[in-house]
Amino acid sequence: MNIGSYEIHAIETSRFALDGGAMFGVVPWVFWSKTNPPDERNRITLAARCLLLIGNGKIILVDTGNGTKWSDKLKDIYRLDNSQFTLETSLARFGVSPKDVTDVILTHLHFDHCGGSTKIVNGKLEPTFPNATHHVQKAHWDLAVNPTERDRGSFMKDDYTLLNESGQLKFVDGERELFPGISVVVCNGHTAAQQLPVLSDGKTTLLFCCDLVPTTSHVPYPYIMGYDLRPLVTLEEKKRLLPKAEKEHWLLFLEHDPVSEAITLKATDKGLAVDQKLKLE
Repeated sequence: MNIGSYEIHAIETSRFALDGGAMFGVVPWVFWSKTNPPDERNRITLAARCLLLIGNGKIILVDTGNGTKWSDKLKDIYRLDNSQFTLETSLARFGVSPKDVTDVILTHLHFDHCGGSTKIVNGKLEPTFPNATHHVQKAHWDLAVNPTERDRGSFMKDDYTLLNESGQLKFVDGERELFPGISVVVCNGHTAAQQLPVLSDGKTTLLFCCDLVPTTSHVPYPYIMGYDLRPLVTLEEKKRLLPKAEKEHWLLFLEHDPVSEAITLKATDKGLAVDQKLKLE
């Protein structure tokens, strides 16, 4: 698929699982379990899906998935599964090696979004993308290096501190255009200064939904994760962005839905709902 001068591809990196109750906050099990059946430990299956953009002399990756620096204990807790996908093998399908990537847009620094930014080689931590500039909001960086007790478990500093030490980290301050046709929208409900890339050529617009709308099940306004630091802010952000997406027929790229890569929305008597489920082909 192409939008403007960019060729775009969904990059599957792994499957993993998180607690279903945490993924749906105040929504009761009887509702979310119908579409997201939990396992015996109440975990639901999720994707760690990234977006590859090729064009304008750039090879840009949005987020990097969970990575592979996991202990056996954490692999078990999060049911991390690389049997079908890895970041490197999925990039290779499109003729891209890690050294080819020029830029990485990190939506935020939770482990399931930036874990693949570094790797361990012969016992040493190294950047996965040695030639890439990594873009992250400064306000989010400030939180990541000094998280609260509530969200400390979402951050693994080996995923991102090396990028700052190696000079590969570039801080972004607020909403702006990062590259021609690629801008970022800043949301503060899930975490401080989560940046959602928007790709548009004036005719077609794609929003990388990240954790604002992680799966198709999270389209309805009340379906907000228990992980969100400010759920009422998330609610207002959904009310601000999703009606615009429906009216202007945006593609919504889903990072965590295990089946659907992207969706469009439709207005119904009961509110916004999924219209089409799409693959980026």
